[in-house]
Amino acid sequence: MTINENIENTQSPRISVAPMMDWTTRDYRFFARLFNPNIMMYTEMVTTGAILFGGAERHLDYNHEEHPIVLQLGGSNPKDLATCSKMAQDWGYDEINLNVGCPSDRVQNNKIGACLMAEPDLVAECIAEMRNAVDIPVTVKHRIGIDDLQSYEEMLHFVDTVAKTGCDNFIVHARIALLQGLSPKENRDVPPLRYEDVYRLKQDRPNLIIEINGGVKTFAETQQHLQHVDGVMIGREAYHNPYLLAEIGQLWNLDAPNRFDIMAQMMPYIAKRMEQGAPLSIITRHILGLFQNLPGARKWRQALSGGNAKSLKDVETALINIQEAMQRTEDYLKEKQDDLAAN
Repeated sequence: MTINENIENTQSPRISVAPMMDWTTRDYRFFARLFNPNIMMYTEMVTTGAILFGGAERHLDYNHEEHPIVLQLGGSNPKDLATCSKMAQDWGYDEINLNVGCPSDRVQNNKIGACLMAEPDLVAECIAEMRNAVDIPVTVKHRIGIDDLQSYEEMLHFVDTVAKTGCDNFIVHARIALLQGLSPKENRDVPPLRYEDVYRLKQDRPNLIIEINGGVKTFAETQQHLQHVDGVMIGREAYHNPYLLAEIGQLWNLDAPNRFDIMAQMMPYIAKRMEQGAPLSIITRHILGLFQNLPGARKWRQALSGGNAKSLKDVETALINIQEAMQRTEDYLKEKQDDLAAN
């Protein structure tokens, strides 16, 4: 399947892995892509300053296999955002997304993230400049509200203001962000999920592409959301239990890949990255959840975490061990079934 066909497939439905700082690195994205060819991959949020003054190659490079891939930008200077958007297009990104949802103190101080929901006109100016600079889609990821701006009507005003630029794709984290009272971690869990606000937004603005984000953990939940919105963005669950991405392949009638086949594809990549000087632990930390909820999963995590794996041979040994654990469990269950049948 070509890159363009993958991008076309993501339009209906649009399923994506959320941008997550320190998690959705290029190593994780390569790994996650092996589970499903159609899901949109997002980079970590990259600030305009990091690209313009911290080395474009360092922040923009990705593996060809990651397509379709979206660069998420953090910033509030329209000209800088436009410049970085043009650079991203030239680099080969498929979409650009503006972060209007991150609640951390650090980004607030630089007028980045969720605090921008209080300035819809500025966000609209930023999006207009970005759209004028590129031919690829520009989207917005935002919260349903912040601090004193918590009503549905205020969120709708934000979306309508930005949509006047021609932007028609909004990814909505279905929680408010309390920028003055909660930590970034608490803002991911404490404010209650208000999915109905996102559903209502799609009902009121059917011409817009509305994607929902927040608390999605299963294929069944993904299917439920798709009855109301155009797409689903999955966050931490896609990292801790990446096989969920394979299960979601049912939306496209894809055959679920075998976990050991995925590792067979991953091993040459790990070897290549190590040749480039990447420490093994930097890569293996992203694959700890491969066997989540299966026999031997804990030993797999223990073998690869905390720098325990020193070489590719250690990874291969961990694979053999978990395969044996799964086989022992399968033999045990078969024995039990045979005993029940005999009785």
